[in-house]
Order: sequence, then structure tokens, then C-alpha cells
Amino acid sequence: MSPESQFRAPGLDDPSLPRLTVAAVARRLGIAPGTLRTWDRRYGLGPTEHFVGEHRRYSKEDLARLLYMHKLVISGVTPAEAAKLAVSHAGSIDEKELAEVAVVDEHLVSSLFRTAQVLDRRGIEDQLRLQIDRHGVGLTWINVLVPLLCSIGEEWERTGSGIAAEHMATDVIKKLFSEKTVVPNPRNEVPVLLACVGEEMHSLAISALAAALAEESIQVQFLGARTPVEAIVEVVRKSAPPAIFLWAQLPENASPEILSALPAVRPAPRIILGGPGWDGLEPAGAIKISDLASACREISDALGL
Repeated sequence: MSPESQFRAPGLDDPSLPRLTVAAVARRLGIAPGTLRTWDRRYGLGPTEHFVGEHRRYSKEDLARLLYMHKLVISGVTPAEAAKLAVSHAGSIDEKELAEVAVVDEHLVSSLFRTAQVLDRRGIEDQLRLQIDRHGVGLTWINVLVPLLCSIGEEWERTGSGIAAEHMATDVIKKLFSEKTVVPNPRNEVPVLLACVGEEMHSLAISALAAALAEESIQVQFLGARTPVEAIVEVVRKSAPPAIFLWAQLPENASPEILSALPAVRPAPRIILGGPGWDGLEPAGAIKISDLASACREISDALGL
């Protein structure tokens, strides 16, 4: 996400300031309006501006904080911990990101949520496999899995129960993604390198990326969670991958020193940074992306596809 200049002081007649309703923000994030209201009431992540006689609306800065919260939650951080980081988040979003709206299948998400709550592993696996086969990993991730994981996480935070449902759903999703990562006839001779950096334990989002790339016949080498810098350096030195994707969920794992440690190889790889941990950093020579679709585009471009 590229940094933007600060907006002028808000005013009713200022058309340049997007001020969004609860419904519009919920659609953008792919979550229920009730979840937004809960985040407002419980964590103070609501609209910061209010005009007399109008419903409260979210500013662009409010949306940036909610996007950060959302990325943390779907990466595996509990809503309470994510909110502590999001409340003080001062990042920004660009117009393209603001305009992209998820088309959430609310009926299916509700059905999957109920299936997860009763721990019906076979039921949730069959439904998700059908969705992935029909619509692909990318759309299923955005329109079904992200809102499902948010709903399960919110239920866990709200009631203190549901941790078994979260673990079961995550395990099923990883299994389905792993089934998709075999590439019989890859379009790239040298695999793209994917790694979770620092002490990153949660690898679901990067597993989704590996599966989405496999659908495009792009092979990857995924080093998994908590990848040591030494392992990344060794792979880069030995194979010179055309693209390197580094995932950091939390700020303490997003160290620019990792980039400095990468050896110089030819041809030079495209370095792509994903995950909310990189927000607020602008490491030289790297590209930050905000979603799965952007990561796939950057990697495809790096391969010349």
C-alpha cells in the first residue's frame, strides 16, 4: 500500500472524503454488519467522525484501521489482540483498495459456520471442496473463507467457546489447499519462494497463495512457518527464485534486516511483502501487497506471464 498525504479537515461539503456506512464497510471487509458494531462497542473501532442529524459514517482512516484489524484476525490473531494493535494503527489505503468490494456468499458462510460449530468435519470439507472446484481458490478465499474465519473468531471472542471449531476449520482449509498445490506441468522452471518470516506461526494466508498460484500452473517452494533467515538465504543462493514472497503477520516479525540479508543473485528476484506486519514500513527494493489477488499479479508479472 502506497502512503498518501493527509486529508483536509472533514466537512459536509467535501466530496473528496469517502464516508462509508456500516453496510458499505461490512461489504468491503466481507464480514457481517453486526461484527463491525461489536468491534465498535467492544474495542472502540468505530467511526471517529459524526455530524449532527446524520448516521455515523466511517472515514478513510477508520477503514484503514478496520482493514488492519481484519487482516490480523484472518491471519490467526484473536480479535482482542488484533484490536490492541489496530486502535493505534495510522496506516492508509489507496483508492483502488477502497473500491474493491468482496461479494460475500452470506448464505453459504452461515451454513459453514453452523457446520463448524457442530464439528461436522466431513460436512465443511465437502462444501468447501465444491466451492473451490467451482470458483477457484482466490474467490473462495475472499468471498467465503475470510468471512467464515472472521465469524468463527468473533464467536470465540464473544462467548469463550468455539476454539475447536476454529482449529477444525483451519485444518480442513489447509488440507484442501495442500491438495491444490501439485503442479504437473509448471509454467516456471524455478519455483517461487514463499516463507513466513520471524516467529510467524500462522501460515493459512500464505497456504492460500500457494494454492492460488498452483491453479495458474505456477510452482512454489513453501518453507512454512517460522522460516529462519538462514534457510531463506540458502534457497535464494542455490536456486535464484524469480520471486520471493515474505509473510509477516505481526510487526515484530517484519524486519527489514531480513531483506538486507538476501544474497545478490542474477537475475534479481522480485521481493514481495505480504501481511499486516509490514504496514508502516517502506523497505527499499521490495513491493508491498494487500491481498491475495495482488500477490498473484505481482508474482505472475515477475515470471513474465
